[in-house]
Amino acid sequence: MQYPEPIARLIDSYAKLPGIGAKTATRLAFFTLDMDSEDVQGFSKALATVKDEITFCSICGNITSTDEDPCSICSDPSRDQDTVLVLQNPKDVMAMEQTREYHGLYHVLNGLISPSAGTGPDDINLPSLIQRLAQHENIREVIVGTSASTDGEATAMYIARLLKPANIKVTRLAHGLAVGSDIDYADQLTLIKSIEGRNEL
Repeated sequence: MQYPEPIARLIDSYAKLPGIGAKTATRLAFFTLDMDSEDVQGFSKALATVKDEITFCSICGNITSTDEDPCSICSDPSRDQDTVLVLQNPKDVMAMEQTREYHGLYHVLNGLISPSAGTGPDDINLPSLIQRLAQHENIREVIVGTSASTDGEATAMYIARLLKPANIKVTRLAHGLAVGSDIDYADQLTLIKSIEGRNEL
């Protein structure tokens, strides 16, 4: 038996999400059928508007609403202005903020250098980091918080080599992050230990 076309389309849409197989997509589709119409409309509106109402901060590259650029972190004068934590994606910023232990600024690469994927330094948000450091001489330390994967390590080493001549201290998030793991999957204690135990590159 085939599902009616509207349900089949919804199942196919859910199945495009990461980690969602055919069975889970089917359960989500039928759960959506049971939702109140008002909730479904709100869900639909959130999906439809997220691409139009979210942009990247012109300073750090983190996501922000289109009516708040620079983002709230870059605009906060109480943040430590001499430290920048370089992260791979916006999810990592949210994970670090939840620890309430890091009070500096961020720079989001929105990707990693990956020769195997054909991604070079100019394909991620790295040139803007160099420009930012040149414009703000008060920045004394750059903490590299890319993942412990091969590409994450390669990106970290590239940044370290790039910044060494500028006499900027470059450190790396240290113990606590397992090799091959991503920051947004780590618990808060692990992230706190990573900040506390960072090492200079």
